Amino acid sequence: MTQTQQAPRVPVLDDELIVVRTPEEFHRAPRDYQKLLISQVMINSEGELSGGDDYTMVFLPLAPNAEERQVCAERAAEEYDHYKIGKKVLADIGIDTTYMETQRLEDRNLFADQGLHTCTTWAERGVFSYIGEESALLMIREFSQSSYKPWADAVRTIILDEKVHIAHGARVCRNLAVTEEGREQLQYALDRLWPTFIGVFGNPNSKKADLAIRYGLRQTTNAEARDEWIRIVSQRITNLGLRVPVTKES
Repeated sequence: MTQTQQAPRVPVLDDELIVVRTPEEFHRAPRDYQKLLISQVMINSEGELSGGDDYTMVFLPLAPNAEERQVCAERAAEEYDHYKIGKKVLADIGIDTTYMETQRLEDRNLFADQGLHTCTTWAERGVFSYIGEESALLMIREFSQSSYKPWADAVRTIILDEKVHIAHGARVCRNLAVTEEGREQLQYALDRLWPTFIGVFGNPNSKKADLAIRYGLRQTTNAEARDEWIRIVSQRITNLGLRVPVTKES
């Protein structure tokens, strides 16, 4: 059944939990539920595809040696695999994402105007993974508890990979942080990329996020997720001898 076909449905009461186990059940879920789930998986899949491009097109050319090039290539392969996982979940409900694969990295909607894909230093590569990718892991952990079971099951395979991505970023950052020059490079990278990382969480007052929580597609609001990310990464930043950037409220 495609997205345009309308399946018969019975309204869900406000105090009811929703559990959707199959693509067929998805087409009988409330239309708001369908729209939110599609948007969530689309955004995540686009981010994973762009992440693979970041590792191959942006970070790999910055790598100082063959070992670090290999790490970037391995991480890219994992990101592309994560994209394919989301692609299949969407395909099963009638959504085709193959158009994304012919887009240029800078033309995709995700962070297109925020400068994420213009990293020019190895310090920014480290900060991207150690600090920035923690936001992705935080959200994927929420998705692993999704009321849409095919999505929850699919993303559980991604979590271990994302932990490895963060660990490699941590190694890059710690190696740089042992010198004053390295800490200066890291601080500059952190200050420049911080607004982009904050932007991952969207509008802190989003009504769509509230509705996603009601439907079991999320566990926290945008503001709660952002604040938890800041709590986690602030400890990492200070441990590196760096200053936590100021977060401007929307």
